[in-house]
Amino acid sequence: MVALRIIPCLDLRDGRVVKGVRFEDLRDAGDPVAAAVRYEAEGADELVLLDIEASVRGRGPDLGVVRDVAGALSVPLTVGGGVRSLQEVGDLLGHGADKVAMNTAAFRRPGLLTETAAQYGTQCAVLAIDAARTADGWEVALRGGRERTGTSVVAWAAAGQTAGAGEFLVTSIDADGTQAGYDRALYRALRGVLERPLIASGGFGAFEDMGRLFGEGLADAALLASRLHDGAVSIPSIKSYLRAHRLPVRSEEAG
Repeated sequence: MVALRIIPCLDLRDGRVVKGVRFEDLRDAGDPVAAAVRYEAEGADELVLLDIEASVRGRGPDLGVVRDVAGALSVPLTVGGGVRSLQEVGDLLGHGADKVAMNTAAFRRPGLLTETAAQYGTQCAVLAIDAARTADGWEVALRGGRERTGTSVVAWAAAGQTAGAGEFLVTSIDADGTQAGYDRALYRALRGVLERPLIASGGFGAFEDMGRLFGEGLADAALLASRLHDGAVSIPSIKSYLRAHRLPVRSEEAG
């Protein structure tokens, strides 16, 4: 079994790390470079950097911040937020990103995923999906969760895979920041249509949450933010728990 990945997420606003609940009530959580260095030292397998207001403001991620964070890391870095074109994908990769996450723009024009995969490789094209629960499933939300589309998350994920996405970063808006556990039903539904790696995001509160997620084979990686930022848990303690439950993770030393 491939080692499961633990991935800290740095949500950015105005160059600072922020964290909230269900994409609202954002609070400052520190400097992104300092946070990135700390999490890599703790054993993070990868890092995700998301400019959460870029799409709303009609711009791409801050390339200066991307360059600074990437320059301080040796583990893979995924960057997203407001990416609208193949040129912007290239700019991010040129400033040190290893993978680029696309959300709103990919939904509007799935060809962006196809172009990215063709130009830079499927592994660089990450489809980020914000999922909002409905009466009969989940719908795709855009622009930082502000716009609901009525489109099924599961159907869009399947279409995104066909378009060329090599990895999926799926955030449950309803679980985000609540520390009430991952929406396992969401990831179970996605597993039914996806053959490529799936990253679960939103809701981590306790070791058991991740143990259930991985133990049921619902994701290849788990994203977490607020509990790490608050110092309530550490990456070594999470990995120790997973190892104790015979779930494969990489060593802290290897990252």
